[in-house]
Amino acid sequence: MISFRHHAISIAAVFLALAVGVVLGTRTQGNGLFHGGSDRQQLDSVRAENSRLTDQVKAADAFLAGSAGKLLAGSLANRTVLVFTTPDADSGDVDAVTAALSTAGAAVTGRVGLTGAFTDSSEGDRMRTALMNVVPAGAQLKIDAVDQGSLAGDLLGQVLLADPANGQSRGTPQERGLALETLRGGGFLTFGDVQPAQLAVVVTGDGARADENNRGTIIARFAGGLRSHGAGVVLAGRYGAAEGPGAIAVARSEGGLANVTTVDNVDHEIGRITTVLGLTEQLGGGTGRYGTGAKATSLTVAAMPR
Repeated sequence: MISFRHHAISIAAVFLALAVGVVLGTRTQGNGLFHGGSDRQQLDSVRAENSRLTDQVKAADAFLAGSAGKLLAGSLANRTVLVFTTPDADSGDVDAVTAALSTAGAAVTGRVGLTGAFTDSSEGDRMRTALMNVVPAGAQLKIDAVDQGSLAGDLLGQVLLADPANGQSRGTPQERGLALETLRGGGFLTFGDVQPAQLAVVVTGDGARADENNRGTIIARFAGGLRSHGAGVVLAGRYGAAEGPGAIAVARSEGGLANVTTVDNVDHEIGRITTVLGLTEQLGGGTGRYGTGAKATSLTVAAMPR
């Protein structure tokens, strides 16, 4: 018998075909393949087809949004998740991911915003000094985590993520508070109420400024540092983040970040669902590269028995 999840994944495959059609059609127009007046009819035809495909993509998004409750229900029950956001993350994407986590039954224990200074290599020395001043007693930092992204992920992973082996928080509330307040005081973080969690999602944007002062690399390595201390981490962003120096592209290229699940279409409902399913997959020991961008291996997580 075909399960609802299998059916939804089939719909997702249709979504992929539609999305590719829209992208290819848009690039065809943008590359100026139609020049003379005699080609006007062909150009109008392509535009009409793109409009039709765009409408179908929206319909697929709407279908998945309406199905998310059944697809995700209980998949993260009794799990806690902390959401990190980068400076270029779209607030709508962040809210939608948070809602999807709640739909899956997860308790979101807070949001931590990485600031422009956090993701700026020119602030590296100042940030490393701040980090080294708040290392909790007994914490062991990785000797190869010398860049600011890896070091920050290594430290925050230990103070904010529960130990996967026993589910217990590391350190004391005082140590956690000192680390967070010091980084906020230095202009590196923003946050409200934050409690430790088992899992984490890092929501980024479209990679528009990823090449500026190594921002893409810093974000990717931060996610990798977190992952070394938690039960699962997903780095989710938009299509552009999987290109060139984007954070997702870096995570998919550096061997040391292979244990971070990446999702490059978080601006669509399928990406938000995949972000949640990516966490469930990591809890089972798996990882993946999902979406429609470079080096993605699948649109979404394979259907799993319920």
